[in-house]
This record gives sequence, structure tokens and C-alpha cells, in this order.
Amino acid sequence: MKDDGVILIATGNRGKLREIQAVLSGIRVVLKTLADFPGIKEAIEDGDTFAENAAKKARHYSRLTGLRTLADDSGLEVDALGGAPGVHSARYAGDGADDSANNRKLVSAIAGVDPPLRTARFRCAIAVADGDTIEATAEGSVDGRIIDDPRGENGFGYDPHFWIPEHGMTAAQMSPSLKNAISHRGRALEAIRPSLVRLLGGRGC
Repeated sequence: MKDDGVILIATGNRGKLREIQAVLSGIRVVLKTLADFPGIKEAIEDGDTFAENAAKKARHYSRLTGLRTLADDSGLEVDALGGAPGVHSARYAGDGADDSANNRKLVSAIAGVDPPLRTARFRCAIAVADGDTIEATAEGSVDGRIIDDPRGENGFGYDPHFWIPEHGMTAAQMSPSLKNAISHRGRALEAIRPSLVRLLGGRGC
């Protein structure tokens, strides 16, 4: 596929998109999103791992749009829940569930677990595809623990319940710049950034 300096960011999640745009802001490339392709068929995310789902989405949307595509799959793994919700994080409370419903289920599921045993991590896998070819991959994670009462207004998803001890706050209490620097997605994006610059012919600033 000819490199035309355009990348599709395969997400409709505005919070996630803001994080991706912030971390990739120094790369001279036009960013398209799924909002630019109304009615596009959704990818089937039936992989067993975040990496599998990221690759599935990247290939799917690259084939349908003809654009190089960056896709991620990410979620929360709670040790006391055997790694759940894991790849089902976005639909933990059922298909179409919103953040509030997912968080209510999480807090209910972990009720009675002592705070020191509520260890968890956010994990993110990213894949860049050109048609059926996966050109680059990266992963990132951040450790924390789950708290019952939500704190903070800056995040989305499980952020208000994800306490990061070394910073003394939840992910939702962090400034966007701090979150992008230490988050699972921020770390994965920074890891894949050199590959993107190379694929785009050195368009990094």
C-alpha cells in the first residue's frame, strides 16, 4: 500500500482518541478515525489476548478503508478475579454496558477482598497494519489496585477505581500529561512511536 501520510486510528472512544492524539502529536501525519467512516462494519474482537484483538482490528479496518491502521486493545486485569475482566473489559457488564455498569460490577465482584490483595494492572496492546500485514506491535502496562469509591473526573472506563500507589491517586485524578506518561496506553504508544516514524518515512519532529 502506498504511504500517503494518513493513519486511521481504529477507535470510536473519544477518551482513548484524545490520549492517542496527544502521544502521537509530534508525528507529521493526518489522523483519521472511525468517525470518518460512518457505517463501517465493526471488527469482531474474539481473540484470547489483547494482542490478538489489536491485530484483528488493525487488519480489519485497514482492509476496509485502504489506510494504514493503528488499533489497540486494552483492559483491566484483577488478580483476585483470576485476571478478569481482561479482554472483556469493555463489555464486562454485558454487551452495550457503559462505564458505570462495568464499574458497579467490578466493585461488586471484588467486595470482601482485602485491600492489599486487590492488585491489578491496566494492559494495552497496539498493532499497526497495512492491509493483511502487521507492520509493528507494542505493549504497555501499569500496576495498581482497585478501590471501592471512585475518585477523580479526568479519566474514563475503570480509571476512577484504579489506584496507583506510587502517585497516591487514581488514574482519573491524574492530569492528562501525567496519565499519558505513565499509563498502559501511553507506554505502548511510546514504544511503537519509532516504528511509526520509520513507516512514515521519518515524519517525526
